[in-house]
Amino acid sequence: MHHRVSFQSARVSLTLTLCIIMLSVLAACGGSGAPATTSGPVTITFWSWVPNLQTEVSLFEQSHPNIKVKLLNVGAGATEYTKLTTALKAGTGAPDVAQIEFQFLPQYELTGKLVDLSQYGANTYKNDFVPWTWSQVSNGGKIYAIPQDSGPMGILYREDIFKKYNLPVPTTWAQFAQEAVTLHKDNPKIYITDFPASDGGWFTALVWQAGSQPFVVNGTNVKININDAAALQVANYWGSLIKQGVLDTEADFATDWYGGLSNGTIATWITAAWAPTDLASSASKTTGLWRAAPLPQWTAGGTASANWGGSTDAVTTQSKYPAQAAQFAEWLNTNQQSVSDLTLKAYLFPTQTGELSDPSFSAPVAFYGNQAVNQVFSQSSHNVITTFQWSPFQDYVYTQLQNQLASAVSGKITFAQALQNTQNSVVSYAQAQGFTVSS
Repeated sequence: MHHRVSFQSARVSLTLTLCIIMLSVLAACGGSGAPATTSGPVTITFWSWVPNLQTEVSLFEQSHPNIKVKLLNVGAGATEYTKLTTALKAGTGAPDVAQIEFQFLPQYELTGKLVDLSQYGANTYKNDFVPWTWSQVSNGGKIYAIPQDSGPMGILYREDIFKKYNLPVPTTWAQFAQEAVTLHKDNPKIYITDFPASDGGWFTALVWQAGSQPFVVNGTNVKININDAAALQVANYWGSLIKQGVLDTEADFATDWYGGLSNGTIATWITAAWAPTDLASSASKTTGLWRAAPLPQWTAGGTASANWGGSTDAVTTQSKYPAQAAQFAEWLNTNQQSVSDLTLKAYLFPTQTGELSDPSFSAPVAFYGNQAVNQVFSQSSHNVITTFQWSPFQDYVYTQLQNQLASAVSGKITFAQALQNTQNSVVSYAQAQGFTVSS
């Protein structure tokens, strides 16, 4: 299913075989990315887990007869990254173009493994993309990937449950908390939502929306503030609701969690733009009962949003034909037919402003009572905070965060302690990898 490519890394605790980012070896991790000259057809390889992508590849080859593309699915998420990191470190075996999720771009960028695409005209496409996605793939004037798909956040809710218990759709987190208590009191079998401690990507999206800035990266200098004021606000908020016993705490995407969404014991899913299709297939017996709404806000009248999931296409420095590889990555994500196919046939949520505003993308959906749910998430995409940065070791961050959140949910520590413990362990890890750390 399409959604799994977007949240693969959010679901599992990743352990990647990383190129050790010690200061002493940074230079050795680099690559030239210099264009190769050729007079005849060339073949480039493309690693991607998007289903049915051969259609777009064939379309590209028809219009670019001198470039052949060998499409390989070597696995999604962590499976691909382990192979990619190993190949890049060995200096052989890496693809020309690789699909990489937003949160893992920095670690490949920092080790010099990605080609700067600005030299191949990528800057001309900047205005084709939602601003936050472009800020995720660029650093100053350098561009390290082309955005492919995304996961702007929103809320899916059971309209029938909200009406039955006379609850308005919450527009602020304060209102959401009040309704969480009211709903569970009125019907102890129903929880307003689920808090999955096992999902570091999901929790990160929540602190992103609140304005948290856990990382500011400048080469090997990294500011780390995982427990800044905004993150503490989010953590204490959810900790309070869990302590009151008004939230479910199942692992998301587990059998019991899917069961809760299907049988009406979980009334909302705070989620991303790829989720509506997933829910429609996994909870098909609830057709017509669900609706979509914007994320509740920390400040009444606000519009802030964040992102969970999505990926990019990057050119590796092992490519012998970086100019052709760049041309393919750019075409795949800007050609109108290609983008339309990725959106409407592969069900990827687009990063392109033109596709987000296309009428065919905003059609009513029967499962959601004929609501045009994509419009809700399209608006969310335009409201994603653009200043958020990932760390160059996000897999380690997720592992630590998930372990600490699980301890907090079980009552062993407070949620504030969970963030402090994560902060301490990530700072130590970063310093051990050769980073200069400040707060």
